[in-house]
Amino acid sequence: MNNLLKGKVAVVTGGTRGIGYAIVKKYLEAGAITVLCGSREETAMKALEKIKAEMPEAQVDAIWPNLSDRSEVSAAFEGIKEKYGSLDILANNAGISQNTPLFDYKDEDFDKILNLNIKALYACSRAAAQIMKEQGGGVIINTSSIVSFNGQGTGCGYPTSKFAVNGLTKSLSRELGPYKIRVNAVAPGVTRTDMVAVLPDEMIQPIIKNIPMGRMAEPEDIANAFLFLASDLASYISGAILPVAGAVVI
Repeated sequence: MNNLLKGKVAVVTGGTRGIGYAIVKKYLEAGAITVLCGSREETAMKALEKIKAEMPEAQVDAIWPNLSDRSEVSAAFEGIKEKYGSLDILANNAGISQNTPLFDYKDEDFDKILNLNIKALYACSRAAAQIMKEQGGGVIINTSSIVSFNGQGTGCGYPTSKFAVNGLTKSLSRELGPYKIRVNAVAPGVTRTDMVAVLPDEMIQPIIKNIPMGRMAEPEDIANAFLFLASDLASYISGAILPVAGAVVI
């Protein structure tokens, strides 16, 4: 335990697997009381049990509100404040991606991406910011993507949502700065999540070939950025979009 976040209370959306799960573990290792947020009670409780088995001394909890429902999110976050005394860090990590070509896109698929990647992030940020304003400060960190800088070849909905994440991050950093609330984003490159890990080697190698550092990111690499930005080491950093992509340019 490094105590970088000792005494802090953190919420991590999309915290049941992949990058989110790595963030939860990193925050716990740093001494924070950490609440992982899942899309369903079943997945949230499964992740909670796994964390407790791996880190029996850690103070960890779980919630599963509908992130697109602002009243439900507000109630869940207020419950965390009442239970633990504060809400100091919000890691907005929940999101989905797609590579669907434009002419194959269904309206409902495009809406689904925007609802989770943008509207849910807005709902969570607003609920957390209200608590942070009242308590005198806090930190919000959003998951963007390396494709938020130059887009991607297909699947326009995903980079569109991540461009919006960057805009929301920069705007909120300016609006919430007077309340001592810092707002930043992490922009991961290709990361070895469950979805990537099952890809055959002939698909993985061309991806790695285009990464100057010669490997894809591990979830822990991304979580380290979330830890730094949540800690007092980044006390004067706000409005930043931090690429964690091994120097790759897409």
